[in-house]
Amino acid sequence: MTGTEKLEALIKSSKGVVTTKLADVHDIHREYLCEFVRQGKLERIAHGIYITPEVWEDKMLIHQLRKSKMVYSHETALFLNDLTDRDPVSYCVTVPTGYNTSKLKQDGLIVHTIRSELLNLGICTKQTAFGNDIRTYDMERTICDILRDRNKQDAAIVSDSLKRYVRRPDKDLNKMMKYAGIFRIEKVLRNYLEVLL
Repeated sequence: MTGTEKLEALIKSSKGVVTTKLADVHDIHREYLCEFVRQGKLERIAHGIYITPEVWEDKMLIHQLRKSKMVYSHETALFLNDLTDRDPVSYCVTVPTGYNTSKLKQDGLIVHTIRSELLNLGICTKQTAFGNDIRTYDMERTICDILRDRNKQDAAIVSDSLKRYVRRPDKDLNKMMKYAGIFRIEKVLRNYLEVLL
């Protein structure tokens, strides 16, 4: 299989979104990416990220591909988990403490930080509006994040998301109480749940 054939197969399998890292993993020389750009088969939309001309530019996916440690969180995760109707104006993300957040903030993201050992707690995969997989937090972790940050949140969003959560058949209250224990917000969570349940 030639480099051109390999790249064409990779483009097809990755829904028209290719990164230089992905090309390296598949043993495709970066010169093939440049050649595809020259031929108009690919467009370079960010450093190391390419899409085919017919693919819509998925901002959420692009941010995720550029910053692998980043996880979509807070209001954005509420939206991805169908716990709010409010389409996020700016995407909220969480990164480990000590991570250089200046580029993320320049890109218009709202950045939260957390200790490295808690970053991966409750990570799941959800799809963007364009059908691409991105990393976000599950419903239980998202509710805990919103409650931890409740003083900076819109009270209506906090209340509405909790009401939606308790109505969900796929909710896991035990998991949420476990997360609340880890984040030391059990009392706050219980106060909200007592009103709703």
